[in-house]
Amino acid sequence: MIMLSISPISAFSDNYIWCVAHDGEAIIVDPGDAVPVLKYLDQHHLKLSAILITHHHYDHVGGIEALCERFPQTPVYGPQNQCPDINHRLNHGDAITLFGHKIDVIAVPGHTLDHIAYYIAQSSPAPSLFCGDTLFAGGCGRLFEGTAEQMLTSLGLISALPANTEVYCAHEYTLSNLRFAQVVEPENRALQERIEADTGRRAEGRPTVPSELALELLTNPFMRTGKSAVQASVNAHAAFKCREEKDIFANLRKWKDDF
Repeated sequence: MIMLSISPISAFSDNYIWCVAHDGEAIIVDPGDAVPVLKYLDQHHLKLSAILITHHHYDHVGGIEALCERFPQTPVYGPQNQCPDINHRLNHGDAITLFGHKIDVIAVPGHTLDHIAYYIAQSSPAPSLFCGDTLFAGGCGRLFEGTAEQMLTSLGLISALPANTEVYCAHEYTLSNLRFAQVVEPENRALQERIEADTGRRAEGRPTVPSELALELLTNPFMRTGKSAVQASVNAHAAFKCREEKDIFANLRKWKDDF
């Protein structure tokens, strides 16, 4: 198996642009800003081989043009949207092969309608998921275009992946997400342990991501809307009793938006 090196490139105030490297070449995921990417590629003597885009927001696509000027004819993979720099359009169920690895495309609408994720099942040492702004460490993306039901379905697709999948999200929102999660589930012991661990990482200037899917299933309230503790907490907060999981999710997302 070809070993991949996956590293974060910090951008803006809290974005992570992911660099997947092998043998002097790099795949860049969601380059919102070309400047830190070009600096990273130069420092590590990497040639850009491909760009993967999860959705159309500027902080994920803003650097494409400059990167392609530096590396002409770079394939830019992305969803069906109006971003003109994408030259290879993808749909749910598609697969591409880069660096000898099959990369599966999963449609995950909710944050935006065009949102897709990239899943590498044979990545080592564990499967890898590049999920943009759909699933965050301890949280999920705001519903700018999609519905709560769409996002719940999207997170359900992610939750069905192997538990050891490494989740590479696009923002360092973890501590604020976990503060909210603690309000929702104050008795969740795994969550308390996670807060301590991730607080320590940030104090040392280290990223809290990637996170493991198994940990999200234990501590992320947006992945736990079927759990009685989360449902009871949401119903206590909501103005009416939610009976269906999609309503639990919708009210949980609104609660987080106002938090």
